[in-house]
Amino acid sequence: MKASHFLISTLREAPADAEVVSHQLMTRAGMIKKLGAGIYNVMPMGLRVIRKVEAIVREEMNRAGAIEMTMPVVQPAELWHETGRFDKMGPELLRIQDRHGRDFVVQPTSEEVVTDVARQEFRSHKQLPKNLYQIQTKFRDERRPRFGLMRGREFIMKDAYSFDKDQASAKASYQNMAQAYRKIFDRFGLRYRAVAADSGAIGGDLSEEFQVIAATGEDAIVYCPNSSYAANIEKAEALPPTAPRGPVSQTMAKTPTPGKSTCEDVAALLSVPLSTTVKSLVLATDELAEDGTVKKSTVWLLLLRGDHDMNEVKVGKLPGMEGGFRFATLIEIDEHFGCKPGYLGPVNLKKPLRLVADREVAVMSNWICGANEVDFHMTGVNWGRDLPEPDLVVDIRNVVVGDASPDGQGELAIERGIEIGHVFYLGTKYAKAMNATFLGEDGKPQFMEMGCYGIGITRLPAAAIEQNHDERGIIWPDAIAPFTVVICPVNMDRSEAVKAEAHRLYQALLDAGVDVILDDRGERPGAMFADWELIGVPHRVTVGERALKDAEVEYQHRRDTEARRLALDEVVPYLTAALKPVR
Repeated sequence: MKASHFLISTLREAPADAEVVSHQLMTRAGMIKKLGAGIYNVMPMGLRVIRKVEAIVREEMNRAGAIEMTMPVVQPAELWHETGRFDKMGPELLRIQDRHGRDFVVQPTSEEVVTDVARQEFRSHKQLPKNLYQIQTKFRDERRPRFGLMRGREFIMKDAYSFDKDQASAKASYQNMAQAYRKIFDRFGLRYRAVAADSGAIGGDLSEEFQVIAATGEDAIVYCPNSSYAANIEKAEALPPTAPRGPVSQTMAKTPTPGKSTCEDVAALLSVPLSTTVKSLVLATDELAEDGTVKKSTVWLLLLRGDHDMNEVKVGKLPGMEGGFRFATLIEIDEHFGCKPGYLGPVNLKKPLRLVADREVAVMSNWICGANEVDFHMTGVNWGRDLPEPDLVVDIRNVVVGDASPDGQGELAIERGIEIGHVFYLGTKYAKAMNATFLGEDGKPQFMEMGCYGIGITRLPAAAIEQNHDERGIIWPDAIAPFTVVICPVNMDRSEAVKAEAHRLYQALLDAGVDVILDDRGERPGAMFADWELIGVPHRVTVGERALKDAEVEYQHRRDTEARRLALDEVVPYLTAALKPVR
């Protein structure tokens, strides 16, 4: 490719709404242009990156035995009604109607459609296992789209779906895909972790996320430096304390805490560690009547140590919470506590409720909590003496640095990550909902066992930039760079020698199978170099008269601070060796 035949549209400044580095640099490098909230034109430079991502994903998926197909972006709502997700998925699911008033959805994912394909095509156990995948546009109506391609509304995803005859076979398919994902991400040249994850709205009971390590990542990744244990913050278990509950050594007392409504402020006022305080979180669950109205509400009080945070995923799995929960209303809080939030506690309640204590709180003694009276807290509170034991003791908190690793191999550490892939074992959730059966070896109908596997094709380049950039711009890994080599001739319009050698090298690299671009635009060296540093092409060959007199050119990797000389006959062998792909 010659630059004069391509579209290069770099910018000096990023748009004001570009909050993260990847959004800023992809816009400045002319890779994306905003069309609407969370909707972007992918420009030619950006599309080259995406096509390279797709090619690696496609190659490894095919190598793993998956079969490519394409499913419609717009899907009939009837299929989504079969699984109940038309109503359950919420406002992220874009619902539309055609001219006849029939309901459709713009697909955020394709479990329903692919299950419909499977129930029509796979009629016998002899046809299984099968894995169908697509690389297709998706749409999720994010409430607050942001970060460019990181959290846009329209995006490209590779989604695959496995179908098996039994659980053992399905879990083998899951492991096959998990290994294929590792090969894919290894080829991208990114630092990543595979972490145990919660299945969320997709469902299932076995799940891993693939997270690119980046300081700007939205997700917290928990891992043990001494072992292979890794999980996202939602999944990571906080083990029960090993020490027993301490002795009762204080008398419970109502203590003035004027204007101090947070655990942090109370601890500071009383000159005690934050870990001696207990925070009260008041939630509610609703039992609905057939007409959708609330038939009965139950109020829950969750107790956590003052220096810990509630884990909503763990709370959502408590017995009685599976159908969803909400924060209690002010009216419900007043009915049970007789006090406004900020001074709530489990002692002397006006009305009974469901009391849940985190494992750490259950072994605390002589602790501090709200007194259910404005400007007061209770100190010296103890289980058994001052209030009954909780109804339920369970892990409901986020782990913190220094917690014991669940595998017993040391302490936990936490780093930030960006999710770029997710694998799920679904079981028969969708097969049962849609009656997707096959005839087993005994001739009887059986439900198919399913798995699903996603990779964020358009998110991945953004994640790569978050991990690979400097003050000058992007630093692409070789495998997904828009071009792997750029030839920069200096004053080509004034020197026939420079022009001839630049074209000779360009053709030689093309003949060697190198993805090279020749910058023949006639730009000044400073502007030319700045463009390619911003765009992030990893290998730059500069052809100039001074070096040519010694039969040499200058070579510089995007990460290098200085260029070095290469003999003319060394350039092609050097680059072809350096660009040897990971397999």
